[in-house]
Amino acid sequence: MNDFFKCKGCARIVKVIQEGKGSLVCCGQAMQPLAGFQSVDGILDFAIEKEAEAHDFYIDWSGRLEAAHLKELFLTFAAEEQKHKVTLERIKQGTAFLPSASQVTDLKIVDYLVDIGPTPDMDYQEALIIAMRREKSSIKLYTDLAAISGDDELKTIFQALAKEEAKHKLRLENEYEKDIYREN
Repeated sequence: MNDFFKCKGCARIVKVIQEGKGSLVCCGQAMQPLAGFQSVDGILDFAIEKEAEAHDFYIDWSGRLEAAHLKELFLTFAAEEQKHKVTLERIKQGTAFLPSASQVTDLKIVDYLVDIGPTPDMDYQEALIIAMRREKSSIKLYTDLAAISGDDELKTIFQALAKEEAKHKLRLENEYEKDIYREN
């Protein structure tokens, strides 16, 4: 079973791994099944949408943060997410291919942190946690998309995108370790 559902409220994506009774609920409302995962174009459209959402997240929060180096980091990530979106659009048009990236170290810092949501008054530590969680979700998403893709070229593309997102996560974890762990 490889059914994906999306929350209309928070845009969270859920992959059903075992069928059960009832319906999936998030943010107080039923989650909607994602259509379009039956074709390469549908999968690419979904990935393009996720990259646009990630870009918008980093742009939005770069304007809300006071720390200049974090603003710069978020703007850098926004630019990288935009490049991913453009690359995916070119792949869809048949004019580009994303080369395989090297393996990335996982510090697993975010695995041991409390899950929080973005708020207008979040601080630097909270912004880093949210960004790390987003990147971790992107890694999982692209890994799952690679697994369900019946096309070897598309599978390679999604594996490479997962590694790109892992690079973002590693940079955020390094930032967290440098600025948060060392303060405590």
